[in-house]
Amino acid sequence: QVQLVESGGGLAQAGGSLRLSCAASGMIFPRNVMDWYRQVPGNQRELVARITSGGITNYADSVKGRFTISRDNAKNTVYLQMNSLKPEDTAVYYCHVQLWREYWGQGTQVTVSS
Repeated sequence: QVQLVESGGGLAQAGGSLRLSCAASGMIFPRNVMDWYRQVPGNQRELVARITSGGITNYADSVKGRFTISRDNAKNTVYLQMNSLKPEDTAVYYCHVQLWREYWGQGTQVTVSS
């Protein structure tokens, strides 16, 4: 059974940093593209960052230069390092993988105060 478990959210001040982690199980982790999404209540989930099995990364324009996605295949874990946080980064952040169907983590709240 595929499971994605996020951790590392919390409260940060504007300009601060947080690191999110997503531990994956029940899948061949190194072979798969891993994503971080975020959602604000009332809005659709938006793709924040993506990393391929080969380590190629893509970012939403709103986070380029501030966020870094990485993966540790030995630990079956994907990370999102978030620096220079802004209040508009406040959202629930979700880990995601598309296999034969979509899988989502439970989400972790990130709140950035001004």
